[in-house]
Amino acid sequence: MQLVVGRIGKPHGIRGELTVEVRTDAPEIRFAPGSVLATDPARVGPLTVAAARWHSGRLLLRVEGVADRNAAEALRGVVVSAEVPDDEQPDDPEEFYDHQLRGLAVVTADGAEVGAVDDVVHLPAQDLLSVRRPDGREVLVPFVSAIVPEIDVEAGRVVIAPPPGLLDLDEAETAGAPGDDDAAEGEEGP
Repeated sequence: MQLVVGRIGKPHGIRGELTVEVRTDAPEIRFAPGSVLATDPARVGPLTVAAARWHSGRLLLRVEGVADRNAAEALRGVVVSAEVPDDEQPDDPEEFYDHQLRGLAVVTADGAEVGAVDDVVHLPAQDLLSVRRPDGREVLVPFVSAIVPEIDVEAGRVVIAPPPGLLDLDEAETAGAPGDDDAAEGEEGP
């Protein structure tokens, strides 16, 4: 199975090195020299890792066929994936691969149905669960333990404790502003 392991960032230097936003707990394995990485979009890959090193807390990669800054810049934003065994699981029981979460039912702590996990959105600041509501609308739920206190992959569910307004923000947008009804009645002032 293909597992997303990173996203290529800006070039580093003039010799084609790439910075990588790492999305794996095993970068030393996934980005080892000789590793072949699938790409999204597929037309720019696959990429074969020539060398990897850490610099100021950031992973730098050299890949075969990328020898200058312009070639490296052309890869900015590309998502890279590695082939992993289908039965591989994260070492930490509180971590999950994206594919493990997709399709899980999402319910509130009191058991109310919210929808199902459609995807996991990875942002630099935090991850979000994209939850598809029964009516087809999407809700983005911050993927933090205070809001997502329980994930049970075996039972097929995610329990959330949403703060007020998280699940009904778009309903507030369609409601009239306070006082609109009074203005519509045509009350005249003195």
